[in-house]
Amino acid sequence: MELESPKPGELLAKINSPDDLKELQPEQLQDVCDELRQYIIDTISVNGGHFGASLGVVELTTALHYVFDTPQDRLIWDVGHQAYGHKLLTGRRGKFHTNRRYGGLSGFPKRSESEYDAFGVGHSSTSISAALGMAVARDLNKGDNNVIAVIGDGAMTGGLAFEAMNNAGAMNTDMLVILNDNNMSIDPNVGALKEYLADITTSRTFNKMRDEIYDMLGHFKSAGEKMRKVASRLEKAMTAALTPGSLFRALGFKYYGPTDGHDVDGLYKILNDLKNIKGPKLLHIVTVKGKGFAPAEREQTKWHASSSPFDKITGKALTPAPKSQKAPKYQDVFGEALVELAAADERIVSMTPAMPSGSSLWPMMNTFPNRAFDVGIAEQHAVTFAAGLAAEGKKAFCAIYSTFLQRGYDQVIHDVAIQKLPVVFCIDRAGLVGADGPTHHGAYDTAYLRAVPNMIVSSPLNEQDLRDMMYTASGYEDAAWAIRYPRGRATGMKIAEGFKKIDIGKGQKLRDGENIAILSFGPIGKYATEAANLLAEEGIEIGHFDMRFAKPLDTSLIDEACQSYDHIITLEDGTKLGGFGSAVAEYLAEKKEKPTLNIMGIPDEIIEHGTQEELHAEIGIDSVGIVEEIKRKLDPTPVES
Repeated sequence: MELESPKPGELLAKINSPDDLKELQPEQLQDVCDELRQYIIDTISVNGGHFGASLGVVELTTALHYVFDTPQDRLIWDVGHQAYGHKLLTGRRGKFHTNRRYGGLSGFPKRSESEYDAFGVGHSSTSISAALGMAVARDLNKGDNNVIAVIGDGAMTGGLAFEAMNNAGAMNTDMLVILNDNNMSIDPNVGALKEYLADITTSRTFNKMRDEIYDMLGHFKSAGEKMRKVASRLEKAMTAALTPGSLFRALGFKYYGPTDGHDVDGLYKILNDLKNIKGPKLLHIVTVKGKGFAPAEREQTKWHASSSPFDKITGKALTPAPKSQKAPKYQDVFGEALVELAAADERIVSMTPAMPSGSSLWPMMNTFPNRAFDVGIAEQHAVTFAAGLAAEGKKAFCAIYSTFLQRGYDQVIHDVAIQKLPVVFCIDRAGLVGADGPTHHGAYDTAYLRAVPNMIVSSPLNEQDLRDMMYTASGYEDAAWAIRYPRGRATGMKIAEGFKKIDIGKGQKLRDGENIAILSFGPIGKYATEAANLLAEEGIEIGHFDMRFAKPLDTSLIDEACQSYDHIITLEDGTKLGGFGSAVAEYLAEKKEKPTLNIMGIPDEIIEHGTQEELHAEIGIDSVGIVEEIKRKLDPTPVES
C-alpha cells in the first residue's frame, strides 16, 4: 500500500515549528487543535499507528508548545504513545505519513530524530526521573529553562514515577509534572492510585470548598501573629482534609487541578501562570482517550493502536484480514492453553503487568477471576508477586513482554532463582517486534536469562510445542522456566487435543543433509525450513535441528551434528552476544575437533523499526539471508565484478 500524506487544515499548513504556532492569537488555538486532531485521524486511518492517546492530548500539546519555549524548555513525554501532535507541531508533518514504517519516523519521541524530542522514551514511568535529571543539570549549569514531564495515570502507578517524585520533592527542584488522567492505560488502569485519582476527578465540590476556605482565611490577614499561625495551621489541615492532591503534596509537590484537559484556552492560561511558580509542581488534567473520534472514545483499549486502514467516520476496517492471518497468534495459543491447564490443576495462577489484552490473559481472568491478576504497570512487583505465590505452593505463570521483563531482572535473580522457585515466565514479544522499534524489541531475554542459575530457557518451534512446553512446565518444581515466543501469527498447524510432556533439554532432528546443518532456536526456525526447501530445489541438502532449549542444551544432538557436518549455523531471533549461539559456541570451545560455527541472530547494534519481515531481512536471518549464508559457506570464493 502506498503511503499517503493528507492535506492539512489552513492553520496547520502554516505551522512548521512552535515559533509559527506562537504567531497565532490565543483565540485561534482551538482551531489549531481541531485541525491537528483531524490530521491525526486522517493519517492513522490510512497508515496505522498509535491512536487514542495522541487524540486525548491535542489541546495539551498545543498549549505546551504555545506557552513554553521548546526546545530550550525541555518537554518529556512518558511512554510516547501520545506524542503524534507533538511531532506534527515540531516540523515533522511532511514525514508523518511514514510514522512507524521502515526507514520512516519513529512511533515514539527519539533524540536522534528531532531536537524537540528532549528524551527518548517507549517504556512507562521514566519521564519524571529524566526531567529531574535535566532540571538538576540545568541548575548546575546556572540555566533558567523550564523542564516539563507529561505522564499518564497508568504510568504514574509505576514505582519509578514515585521514586522520582519523592526525590524531586525532597530536592525542591523547579520542574513541572503534568498528570494526564484519562483513567485508561492500554488496558483499564488498576490499583489504589487509580481509585484515588477517580475520587479527585469526581470531587468538584472539593475544589469549590477549597476556594471558599482560602477566601475565609484571607480575612485573618489583619490579625496578630498568633492568629496568623493558627490560620496557617488551619489552612494546612483543612486543605489536606478537604481538597484533592494531598498525596502529591505529601511528596513535596505543589498541586494544581484537576482541570479540563480539552479546554485549550484554560490550559494556556494555567501554564502561563505555572511558568512563574518555582519548585516542584504537578498539574492534574482530565482528558478522554480517543477524544474527537467516537469509536475510540467508546472502545479505548481497542483503539490504543491500529495496524490496518479503517473508515475515519465509522471506524470499520477497510480491508479484510488476509488468509494467512487465520493462524492464531502465539499469545492466543498461550491464553487458551493456560485456561485448559488451570481447569485441570487448581494450583495454577497467573499474572501480568498491565498487559492482559496483549498477553491474552483475559480468557484466564474471565474463567478463573480469583486466580488471574493484572498487577498494573509494575513489572518488578509482578515477578516477586509470582515468587510469593510459588513459595506457597502455587504454580505461577507470569505473562510478560520480553522488553518489560528486563525491568524485573533483579527480582528474577533475587526473588525467584536464588530461592529456586518454579515460576513460569511466558515471555511474549520475544525477538524483533516490528513497528514499535528498539524500545520494544525482545532481543536480550535469552542472553540475560541464560546467565541465571536455576532457570530453564526454552522456545517452541510452533504452537503445538508452546502448549506442550507449558504443560511440562506446569508440573516442574525444580527451577524457574522461561518460554519465549514472538509477536504475531503461529503456523496454523492442526493442534492435537490435550497435552504431551516433552523431555527437558532435548531438541529434535527435523532434516538430514550434507556438509551444513542449522541449529535453530524457537519459531524463527521456520526460516530454516524455508531455506532448506529452497536449497533442495537446487540440489543442496542441509540438516536442520530444532533445539528447543538454550538452557540446558541438548549436547547429544549437538554432538550428532558435529559428527555429521563440517559447518554448523545457529539461528535465533535474539542477540548474538550471549544468546543461544553463544551457548553452542561455549560447548564447542571445549572440543578438540569441531566443525566451523557461524552464529546468525540480532547483531550488536540497535535495530530500528519496520515490519518483522523487513527487519529479519535487514539483519539477514530470513530464508533469503540463510540461503545466501549457506552458499557463501559452500563456495567462499568471492565473485569478481
